[in-house]
Amino acid sequence: MIRVDALYRYPVKGFTPERRESLVIQDDGRVQGDRSLVFRFADAVEPEDATFPKSRGLALMTFPTLARVDLAFDDEARTLRLRVDDIDVTADLSDAGRTRLAEAVTAYLRTTGDARLLDADGILPLGLLGDGRTARFQDRPQGFISLHGAASVEAVDAVVTAPVDDRRFRSNIVVSGTAPWAELDWAGRVRIGEVVFEVQKPIERCAAITANPDTGVRDARLLRVLTGEFGQDEATLGILLLPAAAGGEIRVGDEVTPLSPA
Repeated sequence: MIRVDALYRYPVKGFTPERRESLVIQDDGRVQGDRSLVFRFADAVEPEDATFPKSRGLALMTFPTLARVDLAFDDEARTLRLRVDDIDVTADLSDAGRTRLAEAVTAYLRTTGDARLLDADGILPLGLLGDGRTARFQDRPQGFISLHGAASVEAVDAVVTAPVDDRRFRSNIVVSGTAPWAELDWAGRVRIGEVVFEVQKPIERCAAITANPDTGVRDARLLRVLTGEFGQDEATLGILLLPAAAGGEIRVGDEVTPLSPA
């Protein structure tokens, strides 16, 4: 039986996830509270729509050492906690709080191998955008829910020397009970708990997956592994989903059922 093995929310775009016991799927195809904050570059203005390209703010794709930063957002207190090395900052989303958090991230990056990237034109000072509620800083106009099978990640881990786990692939939903790569063959609809999704397309991966989530070091050429070891035309792992009608809540342990195309 296929079941939800793990659920993740990414309160700050481009940073580490929060593991959750449940996720609220909005009708528009976004996870409630997912990518609701972003550290933008100085020359990036706040977008009018619900997209924000990675190139306009901090993201693992460019700053792999961000993988070491532990972030947790408190939905009730409206505070963000940032912890890494000797930095431990908790602040609200007031102007002063946003400044403290941006300065803490900058201070950390200054100690890493990514420090030189901060000196490019238009990067500093960083700013923190978002209200912590509205999922609006995804890469695409439609939010999309991301899913992969744990067995697919295990297949990748088996052919590389560096440790590879689900965190590298930054999906919202991880499922167990499938054969490796089986989710790439799903078409039409899939039911997760009480929510029915339309399968959209496979996920083409970027350099973010090469960063070790514990060390922040690029220690595995996973894009090359996916195309070389597994014969893919494009480096692909996981699929994108949208609600077929309405959203709802999904939980760890929910049954996952691929359905016939509508």
